[in-house]
Amino acid sequence: MIETELDVKNEIKVDKKGRGKFKPAPNYKLDDVHRVLAQKILEENTKILESDVDNDYLKNIHYREDKINVISLFSGCGGLDLGFELSGLAAVIGEEEALNAFSNKELFNKVREKSVFNTIYTNDLFKEANTSYKENFPDSVFQHEMDIRKVRNFPRADLVVGGFPCPGFSEAGPRLIDDERNFLYIHFIRCITQAKPDVFVAENVKGMLTLGKGEVIKQITEDFASAGYRVQYKLLNSRDYGVPQLRERVFIVGVREDLDYDYEYPEPTHGEGLLPYVTLRDAIGDLEANPGPYFTGSYSSIYMSRNRKKRWDEQSFTIQASGRQAPLHPGGVPMEKIGKDEWCFPDGEENHRRLSVKEIARIQTFPDWYYFDDSGNMKVQENNRLDKQYKQIGNAVPVFLAKAVATPIANWAIDRIQTRLNENTQQLNLF
Repeated sequence: MIETELDVKNEIKVDKKGRGKFKPAPNYKLDDVHRVLAQKILEENTKILESDVDNDYLKNIHYREDKINVISLFSGCGGLDLGFELSGLAAVIGEEEALNAFSNKELFNKVREKSVFNTIYTNDLFKEANTSYKENFPDSVFQHEMDIRKVRNFPRADLVVGGFPCPGFSEAGPRLIDDERNFLYIHFIRCITQAKPDVFVAENVKGMLTLGKGEVIKQITEDFASAGYRVQYKLLNSRDYGVPQLRERVFIVGVREDLDYDYEYPEPTHGEGLLPYVTLRDAIGDLEANPGPYFTGSYSSIYMSRNRKKRWDEQSFTIQASGRQAPLHPGGVPMEKIGKDEWCFPDGEENHRRLSVKEIARIQTFPDWYYFDDSGNMKVQENNRLDKQYKQIGNAVPVFLAKAVATPIANWAIDRIQTRLNENTQQLNLF
C-alpha cells in the first residue's frame, strides 16, 4: 500500500480534544515530521504563483540612504516596530533623553525621526491593528493590508522584522505539525530573499522549540540559513528587560553571510544583582482608582482551572490576545485552589475583575499615548469592541523587550550607515 501525505498527517495528530482544538500524538516519527514539513514548504512556495496582485506600490516606498530601512511583517499594532524605533533613537540621542521623549507623544514625534531605523513597509491583515499602526507611526510608512501569500514582490530593505503567526506553535493551542499557520514563516524567508537585508529578526512563542520534538525549530532555522544568513535563536523572558510580565519568547536572528558582524543577544538588565524587576505596582499602581474600560462577564471552567492573579509585588502572567482570558487585577484577596485544576474566589466573584485595556498596555510597556483602535462595528457589544484592543495588545511584542533585542543592531547600524554613505560619496566622485 502506498503511503499518502494524508496518512502521514493522520499519524502525527490525534482527534482528541485538548485546551486547543487537538493535542498532538505523542509517538509520531521524526521522518514523518520531515515529510510533512517538506510538503507544506512546497505548498506555500507554490501559492504565490497564483497571485495577481499589482505591485505598483513599490514606487511609494520612502527609502533613505542615511537610515536602516525596515520591513515589518505581521506588524500588528506595532509593538516590535516601536521598540526598534526607540532603540534606534537611544543609540543617537542617548538612553535617558530617548526614554524621556517616549513618555510624551508630542515630544516623541519631534525627535523620533533621529532614530537610525526607518520603517518603510508593513504587512498585516488585522484591520483594527493596521488602523492603530497608522495612528501611531509616520505617514511615510507604506501599509499593505493583505495576505502576505499574495505579495509577489517586497521592497529592498536593510532589516526585516516580524513575529510570524504562532497559534499552531502555542503551548495553549493545537500544536499540530501540519497546522497551516505554522508555515507562514516561509513567506518571511521569501521576503528576505527579495529584500536582501543585512539582518532579520523573527519572534515567536516558546512552544515552537518543542514542537515536533525539536525538529520544527531545526527546520525553520535551516530554511532561514539557506537564504544566505548565519542564524541563531534564543529564548528570552520579558521581565529580564524591564517588562512587568512573565513572557518567554523565541527570537531568531540572522545576519547576512557576507557581513563582518556577529549579533549578540542582550544581557538581562533586571533581576538578581541587577536592577529590580518591575512589578505590577510599579506599572499600574496609579491606575487602581481609574483603570479605564475592561472586559466583563463570567469566568469559564477553563479560566478557573488555574491561578489567574498575581500579587502587586510580582510580574503579570503573560498577556493573552483575548479580553476573556486577561489576567486578574492584583487587588483584593488571592484566588484559592480547591481541587485539581480548580480554583475559586474565596470572597466572591464580584470582588475581582480582569485587567483593563490600559493596564495591559502598560504591562506590555506601551506608552499611555499609544492609540488602539476599537472602531469596527459600533453596534456590537462593548466587550466585543474591547476584545479588538486586547487582541492587538496581547499579540504585540512588549516594547521594552523589542528595544533590548534591537539595541545591539542599533549600535552596529550607526557605523554601517556611515560606511554606506562613504561608499556612495566615493562612487559619486568617480563621475
